[in-house]
Amino acid sequence: QVQLVESGGGLVQPGGSLRLSCAASGSIFSINAMGWYRQAPGKQRELVATITSGGNTYYADSVKGRFTISRDNAKNTVYVQMNSLKPEDTAVYYCNAVVQKKSLGPHYNYWGQGTQVTVSS
Repeated sequence: QVQLVESGGGLVQPGGSLRLSCAASGSIFSINAMGWYRQAPGKQRELVATITSGGNTYYADSVKGRFTISRDNAKNTVYVQMNSLKPEDTAVYYCNAVVQKKSLGPHYNYWGQGTQVTVSS
């Protein structure tokens, strides 16, 4: 089995910063893409940012220029640095990883348990 454990959420004032981390562990041969999604109350889960094993990144328009995603492949960990936070960034943030458990094996999609980010004065 594979586990994704997130950390770093919390309460921050508008304009502030937070850094989320997500560490993957378990039966892992390789991790393809890793990413962050978020879900606000009453809304669907949406993509925030993704990063491939080679370092290629993608950002939702709503976070471009404010959020930076990165990863440490040796630690199977993905991060997102969130700056200039706005109240509309308030949501539960979920980590995602596409994992291969063995060489030439299939890829599986895993999710973390979520971490709350609240932006409020």
